[in-house]
Amino acid sequence: MSMRDAVGGYGLVSRLFHWLMAFAIIAMFAVGIWMVDLDYYSPYYHSAPNLHKSVGILLLIALALRFGWRLANVTPDDDDLKPFERTASRIVHWGFYPLLLALMVSGYLISTADGRPIEVFGWFSLPSPGENKGLEDTAGAIHAYLAYAVILIAVVHAAAAVKHHVVDRGRSLSRMWSGPPTA
Repeated sequence: MSMRDAVGGYGLVSRLFHWLMAFAIIAMFAVGIWMVDLDYYSPYYHSAPNLHKSVGILLLIALALRFGWRLANVTPDDDDLKPFERTASRIVHWGFYPLLLALMVSGYLISTADGRPIEVFGWFSLPSPGENKGLEDTAGAIHAYLAYAVILIAVVHAAAAVKHHVVDRGRSLSRMWSGPPTA
């Protein structure tokens, strides 16, 4: 089992980054939608946002590590895609990085606009850049739009992968699921 990516498929590290981050991002979206309707008397009024912030910061760290890993590895062969599909795939894959970064930075700005740091599971604190009254509303709106955009693009991405696997009998989904073929 290869740790690194190869021309024939993604290595274990890339596959773990992909699937764990995909699961976490979908879960964060669901928690985000759920928690905005919590009222002060809910037992989750404080714990849900704290969980959301902590996981968000860990996802930001994972995004930076994943980006570095992506740059340090070869890109698996995508010759089974049509030229248009190959271009669209590259735009979506590379577009996820700035979109997710903007989503996470806007979440950070929402959480630190009151001047308080973000406590990440009690492991460490991420400091606030300083109090900025009103920023949480603007950053909150941006965060919501970006979250919906990420989920929409992820759905299109997943649908394209399934289409290539089932209809076109391509290798894209198997490369991300089981990695490069073994010798």
